[in-house]
Amino acid sequence: MDELKKAIRDYVVKEYLEDGDDREVREDTPLITGGIVDSFSMVSLKRFLERKYTIQIPDAQATPQAFDTVNSIAELVRKFTSGV
Repeated sequence: MDELKKAIRDYVVKEYLEDGDDREVREDTPLITGGIVDSFSMVSLKRFLERKYTIQIPDAQATPQAFDTVNSIAELVRKFTSGV
């Protein structure tokens, strides 16, 4: 797992899984459709990524589909960064 995907996965696990939640978050784990990330959490995840990588993700591109897996989130972030 590359550094970007690791950072996304680690943030999701730390912020959105309760203590004792034994669900594994992999690169292809459904986050929104799997009930791990909701619409409010998606906004905080977007803000985290924008601050961490000094980018601006347009609201029109911050869709539930774009935020549904670590892979899709990483792909979105890479659209707006160079070298990540």
